[in-house]
Amino acid sequence: MSYTVRVEEARPATEKMPSAGPVYRSIYAKDGLLELPEGLHSPWDFFSESVKRNPKSPLLGQRQITDSKAGPYVWLTYQEVHDEAVRMASAMRSRGVNPGDRCGIYGTNCSQWIIAMQACYSHAVTYVPLYDTLGPNAVEFIINHGEVSIAFVQENKIPSILSCLPNCSSYIKTIVSFANVTSLQKKEGEKLGVSCFSWEEFSQLGNLSGELPEKQRTDICTLMYTSGTTGEPKGVILSNEAIMAEILSTDKMLELTDKVFSEDDVYFSYLPLAHVYDQIVENYCIYKGSAIGYWRGDIRFLMDDLQELKPTIFCGVPRVYDRIYAGIFHKVSSGGTLKKMLFQYAYNYKLANMEKGLPHDKAAPLMDKIVFDKIKQGLGGRIRLMFSGAAPLPHHVEEYLRVTSCASVTQGYGLTESCGGCLTSIANIFPMIGTVGVPITTIEVRLESVPEMGYDALSDKPRGEICLRGTTLFSGYHKREDLTKDVLVDGWFHTGDIGEWQPNGAMKIIDRKKNIFKLSQGEYVAVENIEGIYLQCPLIASIWVYGNSFESFLVAVVVPERLALENWATTRKLTDDFKSLCENPKASKYILDELNNIAQKHKLRGFEMLKAVYLEPNPFDMERDLITPTFKLKRPQLLKHYKDCIDKLYNEAKEARV
Repeated sequence: MSYTVRVEEARPATEKMPSAGPVYRSIYAKDGLLELPEGLHSPWDFFSESVKRNPKSPLLGQRQITDSKAGPYVWLTYQEVHDEAVRMASAMRSRGVNPGDRCGIYGTNCSQWIIAMQACYSHAVTYVPLYDTLGPNAVEFIINHGEVSIAFVQENKIPSILSCLPNCSSYIKTIVSFANVTSLQKKEGEKLGVSCFSWEEFSQLGNLSGELPEKQRTDICTLMYTSGTTGEPKGVILSNEAIMAEILSTDKMLELTDKVFSEDDVYFSYLPLAHVYDQIVENYCIYKGSAIGYWRGDIRFLMDDLQELKPTIFCGVPRVYDRIYAGIFHKVSSGGTLKKMLFQYAYNYKLANMEKGLPHDKAAPLMDKIVFDKIKQGLGGRIRLMFSGAAPLPHHVEEYLRVTSCASVTQGYGLTESCGGCLTSIANIFPMIGTVGVPITTIEVRLESVPEMGYDALSDKPRGEICLRGTTLFSGYHKREDLTKDVLVDGWFHTGDIGEWQPNGAMKIIDRKKNIFKLSQGEYVAVENIEGIYLQCPLIASIWVYGNSFESFLVAVVVPERLALENWATTRKLTDDFKSLCENPKASKYILDELNNIAQKHKLRGFEMLKAVYLEPNPFDMERDLITPTFKLKRPQLLKHYKDCIDKLYNEAKEARV
């Protein structure tokens, strides 16, 4: 069965434009894209309706910390969040913040973040997430570029934002702490004409009386700055209509293919709220009356928070799921022979039934109960839906989780510019594994040929740049008409991602248009594609592949899986610590050989094989500016950081060839 319908024919190539394939929609939107019902103007409408339906239901939950110990989750109800948001909006009016003005929100996920966002919704103010992970320079840029006049700021981020004020005080006039603010901080702000308030102080400036302003679908709901892998952040303009249509489309897709969120669902929030992925999910939770519980903001306690909350909905990115997979795999591998045999039998039995078309909960209920329940309990015991986005999920990880998690595992694709997810795989359709699925009900998709990379959208296996058209697209880049014209051509948004249509109508992400480089012999290398292949090696956690255009071969910086490398060392009676092992030439050769074995199995060409690797004991992180908040590699920054290592790898590899 094909899950897409053709609605427009292909376009042949011209002197100015490459060819483009046919236009497709989801079968769930075959008669037309989803449109907003009458009477909806702003996401505030969703929230206020949920408050009327569920005033006493729990909405936002956080753990109480007493003497450095975390207690149970404490909840704010829908009515309590509503009233606090209205008070905050009233306080904003008292500070001269009017509809259409810009309000920054700066901090990690918590109740105050969402209350500030809802206050903006209620007062028709555009909210602007300030990146918690990009440092004061980016915050300063966004405040000035977005003309932010007020900012709600996490308590421990106030020093960071105060350091920006000398260069952006012409715009920002009010800072509101998520908690408290010191008298010294108030004085520092006052010197530059900026008033600082604690959360409680600011709340007291507002009240629950007064009419809320009218909202329009065309109003700018949010200016969301993308972190990007190069250059300055770009301010993506998302309208009320786009946000609401995305939420309704999410509901429609779940209604038709699985089970919609309900008042019984609990979502675990830890992915950055400054990004569209988590914002859309939380907005959808609010629309459906579900509860949202927040992590403590410390990765060391993430699993403890998850166990305490026992959520039903979990969202992740491939890096998170990779770690869950590695943890399960290690526990199974370290069990006794009998346990391993039982697990493998159960795995193969359930996988075979899922491949025959049985849904995950009917494929092997007995095996779920006696074998896979421990894995389910490790995720809190109640997870029913697991979503993955931000990057392609490795095939082996997706299969493993589909079989063992006792939950629906759905992979999707989207960008800030598409308001989050624009394609999604369909629950329990096993052949969609390894793909990002089909268009949602607000989007049309086509592929455009990329001749310089050898991708032809008109071939028997259509491949090309993914282009999107629909109601959940952005309205352009703030103050950057030049960049907008680069990517929005004749109503089509050019994503820069390379996709391949599958026979069943699903899309597979295979490459990135910009991440290609040419080696000295003239061969093009699609680096993300081959990194994905190398990442199938169980010995490594991360890899950055680099090719100098003046050289004929590739090298890489690799973060090994600590346990795997230490196990290798034990078998060779090496007692070095992990850092020393990473410096051991024998360890480098071992991992290099294993990586190239993987490459050979996947029939990579000779120039795509690695000639040398540097083992990095520390994971690529945001603190060193090596990855984005969604864990994408920042290639220019990686090259700058590892330049000496790269030069050394090239020299050593060339000497070895002489």
